[in-house]
Amino acid sequence: SEYLTFILVCIILGTETMMDTRTATAELGWTAYPASGWEEVSGYDENLNTIRTYQVCNVFEPSQNNWLLTTFVRRRAAQRVYVEMRFTVRDCSSIPRVPGSCKETFTSTIRERPGAYLKVDTIAADESFSQVDFGGRLMKVNTEVRSFGPLSRNGFYLAFQDYGACMSLLSVRVFYKKCPSVVQNFAVFPETMTGAESTSLVIARGTCIPNAEEVDVPIKLYCNGDGEWMVPIGSCTCKAGFEPDNSNVCRGKRLMFTSIYLSVCLSVCLSVYICPSVHPSVRPSVRPSVRLSIYLSIYLSIYLSIYLSIYLSIYLSIYLSIYLHELVWHTASCSRKASSPSSCTFTGVCTIWHV
Repeated sequence: SEYLTFILVCIILGTETMMDTRTATAELGWTAYPASGWEEVSGYDENLNTIRTYQVCNVFEPSQNNWLLTTFVRRRAAQRVYVEMRFTVRDCSSIPRVPGSCKETFTSTIRERPGAYLKVDTIAADESFSQVDFGGRLMKVNTEVRSFGPLSRNGFYLAFQDYGACMSLLSVRVFYKKCPSVVQNFAVFPETMTGAESTSLVIARGTCIPNAEEVDVPIKLYCNGDGEWMVPIGSCTCKAGFEPDNSNVCRGKRLMFTSIYLSVCLSVCLSVYICPSVHPSVRPSVRPSVRLSIYLSIYLSIYLSIYLSIYLSIYLSIYLSIYLHELVWHTASCSRKASSPSSCTFTGVCTIWHV
C-alpha cells in the first residue's frame, strides 16, 4: 500500500507560472525592433476568447530581421525555465507571387545580461494555414514548449526573432517546475525546485512527522526534472506508545485505550440500564439475552475504537448497543411466544421511541 501511495504522489506534478499573456487585459507593451516588424493587436484564440497578440507578415520584403523583446521576467528561485508558445503560421505556398525569402519558422532567444542573447531554439510549425483556412476562420494553432537553464541572474528577457514569416504569436507562458510538498513514509518533504538540467536530481531531506522517529539511514527523496518525486530512501516509524493511523499519522495508544474505555462503558450502561427499563415486565425472562447483547456491544466497541476516531467510535457504539439489545430482546421474547407469532413484530421500540 505504501508503494501505491508513492506512485499516486509522483503523478501530482507542480508548476509555477511566471508570465502568461493569456490573462492580460491591457497592452503587453513589449519592445519591437524595427517598428515596421512585430505589431501588437487584439485578436481571438481558437475558442473566440479575446487575447493580446503580436503578429508580423513582411513576406514580400527581403532580408527581414524583426525582433520582439518581452518585459522583464523575474527568475524567483527557478534554475530551469520553460516557455510555452502558441502561434499560427501562414503557408508560404498559399501566398501568390511570394518570393523565396518567405519563412515558416522563427527563433526563440533569452537575454540575461545586456546585449548577451542566447538562442534557445528555432521554432517550426507543425501545421500552417492557407487563405482558404483563413477565410473559413479555421485556425491551426501550434503549441511548442522549450526549456533553458541554468539561470543565475535575478531575471531575464525573452526575445523572438522573425526572418520573413507571416505569423501570429497568440500567447506566451513562462513557468518552472517543482516537486510539491508531500508526506511519505511518516516523513514530511518540503516543496523542492527542479534542477538546472532536465536530467537533474535534487535531494530533499525529510523530517519525521510528530510522534515519529528516523530508522535506518537519513530519509530523503529525489526531485527529478519533470517535478516528480522518486527514489525514496529511508523512512520514519511511530515512536513507542504510538501507532500508525491513516498511513501517515502516528496516533497515541492512550487515546485509543480511552476510546475503548468510554465506548465499552457507554455500551454496558445503555444495554443494562436504558433499554431493559423500557420492558420491565419481561426483564427477568430475557436476562441471558441482555448479557449476550452486552458481550456483543463490548466486542463492537473495542473493534470500532481501534479502527475509527474516538468521536466516531463512541457514537457508533451507542447506536449499535441500543440496536443490538433491542434485536436480542426481540428474538428472546419471540422464542417465548411461539403460540402467538403475530405479537413478534420487531418495531425497534428502544431505538426509535425511547432513545
